[in-house]
Amino acid sequence: MRLHPALGEQMVRGLLDVKEVIDIVGCHHERFDGSGYPRGLVGEDIPELARMVSVADAFSAMVHDRPYRKGLAWPEALEELRRNAGTQFDPEMVELFIRAVGHGEREAAA
Repeated sequence: MRLHPALGEQMVRGLLDVKEVIDIVGCHHERFDGSGYPRGLVGEDIPELARMVSVADAFSAMVHDRPYRKGLAWPEALEELRRNAGTQFDPEMVELFIRAVGHGEREAAA
C-alpha cells in the first residue's frame, strides 16, 4: 500500500511530462501533519491539488462499499473528514470539499 503513490507517480511520469500532475499523484498520501508518505511533507509543502485529491480520495473510500465493510453514509464521512482536519487533511481543503459536495443532499443520487 505504501508503494501506491510512488508507483502511480512512475506510471504517470511515463505518460505525461506535467510536473504538477506527477506531484499530485506522488503526494496524495501525504498528511497535513507530516506523518504521511512517501516524502513526509508537512502542511503547505504538500502540493495544493494533492491536498485536495487526498480529501476526495478518502471520502470516496469511506462512502463506497468494500468487500470487508459497508460504506459510510455521507454525513458520517463528512464528519470523519472534519475530525481529521489538521492532522490527516488540510482543514481548508476539507471545508472547500464539504461546501462543494453539499451536506449529504446528493447521497440518494450516489
